[in-house]
Amino acid sequence: MLKLMKDLPDNVIGVTGEGEITGSDYENILIPAVEEKLKNHEKVRFIYHMGKDFKGFDAKAMFDDTMLGIKHFTAWERIAFVSDHDHYNSMVKFFGHLIPGDIKVFKNDELNDAIKWVSED
Repeated sequence: MLKLMKDLPDNVIGVTGEGEITGSDYENILIPAVEEKLKNHEKVRFIYHMGKDFKGFDAKAMFDDTMLGIKHFTAWERIAFVSDHDHYNSMVKFFGHLIPGDIKVFKNDELNDAIKWVSED
């Protein structure tokens, strides 16, 4: 399940994932949030926080994630990926150089640092 984070700057989207992330989470929460932000901002910043109870992604969520990234390929100014899951952290570090914009990986106990980094000018 994805939940939108609150109290972030206007150009920042933040989500926390717990349990299994599904395609429905993308279709009902993340994609509409991104589309709404892009109405007012040419580029957005993103915090993707995998909470302590995060279990993984279903196939539809992985597909939707890829398609969202491709559709808005140049819209990502900064991405903070926050997780204690070494497998996902390694994947983000490995593939992060393919995405325009800055990407940084943080551990869950560094969530406040991630929010500060993604929000600062």
